[in-house]
Amino acid sequence: MSRFPQKEATKGSQKWIQKLINNKPDHLNSLIKEKLKLDEDEQITWYSPLKTDDYAEYRDNAFLKLLGIKLEAYPLKNYWPKNGPQWDALGKSYSEKIFLVEAKSHIPELISTLKAINKDSRNKILESLEETRKSFGVNNDFDWSKTFYQYANRLAHLHLLRKNKISAFMINVNFFNDSEVGGPMSAAEWRGAIRLLHRCLGLKEQLLKNKVIEVYIDITDLKEGNLY
Repeated sequence: MSRFPQKEATKGSQKWIQKLINNKPDHLNSLIKEKLKLDEDEQITWYSPLKTDDYAEYRDNAFLKLLGIKLEAYPLKNYWPKNGPQWDALGKSYSEKIFLVEAKSHIPELISTLKAINKDSRNKILESLEETRKSFGVNNDFDWSKTFYQYANRLAHLHLLRKNKISAFMINVNFFNDSEVGGPMSAAEWRGAIRLLHRCLGLKEQLLKNKVIEVYIDITDLKEGNLY
């Protein structure tokens, strides 16, 4: 099963992405449209995490099905083993643009390593990471299975969708002023951490342009916007 119902979160990025998607999606939509220079009338529909759907999060074939995506040329099963990325939010625009969202409230959430033990699964992941790394012009000196593996595996899935000629975008929603979890107090702090992440992965920001979008949201503004 690749659909994971969630409780209404009480803190951190899960809390804020739930509230943002369910109570004030236009706030996120406007930031995405601005970054991608989309028409103001471009409608974006969010499919998760919806309160009416148990705040469910999706992964593997379930996230593709939810978004109405068919990977006919390069199937997911040939590219990645089961238990792939579980997306914090998933959306699609009227013009069939796909938005894969990862949300963060504090910098340590960026850190993770590949934990797959099964040899076949591990090899499949490493092969796909290598393919993705090459597609972004990164040489083999950079190990994408360590330290910032989560970011890398999200990029790998973005690469797969684009390889299938799908207009997909990775949207990183970086919340700040979330003192409850000791998060950054400004967008500038997030930008510094992300620059370091990119450097450690060998990524050049010009190659991420119009593929990976970083947005910064002050939770103070969300509170004042009556997200409660």
